[in-house]
Amino acid sequence: MTERSTDGTADDLASRIAQRSLAKRGANYATEVRRLLDAALEVIRTRGTTSRPRVSDIVAAAGLSNEAFYRHFSSKDALVAALIEDGTTRLRAYVEHQMSKESTAEGKVRRWVEGVLAQAAGDTAEITRAVSWNAGSLGEDSASGSLSATGPMASLLVEPFAQLGSADPDFDASLAAHATLGKLTDYLWQRAEPNQAEIEHISAFCLRMITPADQVAGSAGRAAPRRR
Repeated sequence: MTERSTDGTADDLASRIAQRSLAKRGANYATEVRRLLDAALEVIRTRGTTSRPRVSDIVAAAGLSNEAFYRHFSSKDALVAALIEDGTTRLRAYVEHQMSKESTAEGKVRRWVEGVLAQAAGDTAEITRAVSWNAGSLGEDSASGSLSATGPMASLLVEPFAQLGSADPDFDASLAAHATLGKLTDYLWQRAEPNQAEIEHISAFCLRMITPADQVAGSAGRAAPRRR
């Protein structure tokens, strides 16, 4: 028999082996989650806004078990919430890439609007609409904005708004994102695509959202109207 080491070497070896096992398990779990997300998206896309899939439909499409599903998600609603978060991350990355093609702050804002409204076109619109419809039962999380794309998308406008002279780029960016994403929702549920004139109109609206520093300073110096 091998004697137990008293200098900590055996414990270090055990720790390394355990860490390798955990790393391998973590990689396997990440693969499972991605398979479930991709399968859910495809099933939801196929069903559209006519019927909501069951957990059994999703795990069958992913080629996994119910045990694998509930290892990562407490419910189907939790999976849909993850789909929304995943979609927001993808949209943000896409729009950020489009904005990087422009050298001016105004050009970046216009690219941002175009990228957001592109979600109302073609297959992307069908998938976005179907996921949103399935999220209708999420309740407070959805209503409170914890699943909203507004924050992540607004963050992309902060820098160009600051360059364009906004006195409060975070607040102005939030207003512009709320307005544009709200209009996107209208297009999705009306099953309509914005034309170029409408995209230009919304871009101009977002640029007018910027509040100059001197205007803010002037407003601060005026007394607030008295309420009766």
